[in-house]
Amino acid sequence: MKDSKLIVTAFDWVPGFAQGYVRDLRVRWALGEAGFSYDVEVIPQGKQKTPAHLKRQPLGQIPTLDIDGRIMVESGAILWRIAETSTALLPDDAATRDRVLSWVFAALNTLEPPVGMLATLELFVNDKDAAARLRPKIAAMVTGVLGRLVATLGEGPHIVGNFSVADILLTTVLLDVPDDLLTDRPSLRAYVDRHTGRPAFQKALAGQMKPFAENAAKYERAS
Repeated sequence: MKDSKLIVTAFDWVPGFAQGYVRDLRVRWALGEAGFSYDVEVIPQGKQKTPAHLKRQPLGQIPTLDIDGRIMVESGAILWRIAETSTALLPDDAATRDRVLSWVFAALNTLEPPVGMLATLELFVNDKDAAARLRPKIAAMVTGVLGRLVATLGEGPHIVGNFSVADILLTTVLLDVPDDLLTDRPSLRAYVDRHTGRPAFQKALAGQMKPFAENAAKYERAS
């Protein structure tokens, strides 16, 4: 993949609450850590369901990764493929690699769904009374997983051995966790701060935010 032509799709703009959280951030970060150069194709907001994009991403989502004309979808799958072809994001020994893969799935399948439910309640459910009734149950699901994550992490800087693709996915999911659920978990706060302080993350974030700033006026006029 290092010598391939890589193109990441991303939005040209999203509302403020989503800026810095769109999942192309994960892909940009992983590519940066791997040392792979790539181009970005920005898609106008609202155009992700056009036939051209649906042809490469049948669900009309962002991001995709074009690898020499071969399209990959789903950020978790994309990150694993990047990690497999890099020397920076996976350990060499099979046993530790299996643990990393397990935490990749834990981030995507166990932690991210209830965290996403909390975001949905806060941002997209108009019946605020109903949202308030549901939030404690979903928050309890999240805090249960966070507690087990704290116990596993201990004092270690990374979830498994050295920095890996699992840390990228866990960090980007933890960024979506409401502050009130992280207040009493300083080790997780430090974990997030440690990884978002990495140069590759900062470069990825700046790259995602740049078109948002450049196109904001266009969308403000249209609203």
